[in-house]
Amino acid sequence: MDNLILLDTVDLVLCLGMIGIAIALSVWQKLGLEKQLAYSAVRSLMQLIAIGYILDIVFVIDDWWAVLIILGVMLTIASIVARNRIDRQLKGLFSTVALSLIASSLFTLAYVILLIVRPDQWYEPQYLIPLAGMVFGNTMNSASLAGDRLLNSINQNRLEIETHLCLGATSAQAIASYRQEAIRTSLIPILNNMVVVGLVSLPGMFTGQVLGGSDPLDAASYQILILFAIVLANLIASVLVTEGIYRHFFSQDDRLIA
Repeated sequence: MDNLILLDTVDLVLCLGMIGIAIALSVWQKLGLEKQLAYSAVRSLMQLIAIGYILDIVFVIDDWWAVLIILGVMLTIASIVARNRIDRQLKGLFSTVALSLIASSLFTLAYVILLIVRPDQWYEPQYLIPLAGMVFGNTMNSASLAGDRLLNSINQNRLEIETHLCLGATSAQAIASYRQEAIRTSLIPILNNMVVVGLVSLPGMFTGQVLGGSDPLDAASYQILILFAIVLANLIASVLVTEGIYRHFFSQDDRLIA
């Protein structure tokens, strides 16, 4: 296999040309997305370059504490973003989201690292950081989708929920259908992706490994690993975050509160 073709500064400038074309199209179609496109492009560029330098240092250090610091920062940011997408005002929501992401990611990554990949050291950054990044990003989206859907359902169906409570249902029974629908909604993106993976889309891990010179079958194996890991982590995160959110709306005696 040929070595990876490296991109230099000129190539990155040409990459920005694609954003320039997108901005021009936004102006032409009067979409008003010019500032958002420019801001997002500059921010993503700076973030990716920064994480490249940081991970280079972490790979050189190659110690568990450095890896855990990186993962801790990533999880904290993911929890903040997910909380903000659900509701900035709901008290205690950050801890609910953070604990849901930590529990789902920790279980899934432990399963993957200890039972499947089995590197010489559990904290090897070459494996743990990329796998964790993909799991964190997807569980963040799944948790925010599930939480937002459940929150809207509760606010829009308070009368129906109170009716169930008056008829003797517990809070868990009164909210069950809304919670189940929220969890199902959160899994739609990854399930849709799994249906067309390899036929329409070639996911990031597969593409990256092939570009890096890996055997396509080895790349496919790792992509299967991460897809299944994401499904499990997403489901656990959605179950936990919806469990935590609905409890914010009920008292200990199963009364619906503001």
